[in-house]
Amino acid sequence: MTFQLEKLDHIQLSAPKGSEETAKKFYRDILGFAEEEKPESLKANGGVWFNKGDIALHIGIEEPFSPMKKAHPAFSVSGIDALQTYLENAGFPTKRDSKLPNARRFYIKDPFGNRLEFLEWENK
Repeated sequence: MTFQLEKLDHIQLSAPKGSEETAKKFYRDILGFAEEEKPESLKANGGVWFNKGDIALHIGIEEPFSPMKKAHPAFSVSGIDALQTYLENAGFPTKRDSKLPNARRFYIKDPFGNRLEFLEWENK
C-alpha cells in the first residue's frame, strides 16, 4: 500500500444559517475550545472553527439543516462526573450509557441538536 492514514484531522458538525454566535457560546464558552480563524477563502461559507489540544472542530453552515442524531463525535475526557455535572448545571441534559465495557460515558445534544459523546476509559 502506498498510503497511510495518519490521524483524524478535524471533526465537522453542521448548524443552521446565522448560528455562529450560538456555536461560540457553546463550544468556546461552555466546552472551552479556542476559536480558530478560518482561511480567508472559506469565510464566505459561514461557520466557525475551534480547537482544543489535538482536537480540531469545525461548525459548518448547512441549509436545509438537519442535526446528527445518531452519528456523533466522541470526546475522551478525564473527570467525567465533574463534566457531566457542569454541563447539566449549564442547561444541557445528559444521558448516561453503560453499554460500552470499561468506559463511563454520556451523551448530550449541542444547541443545534447534534449528538456529542463524552467518555472516560476506566483502565487506560
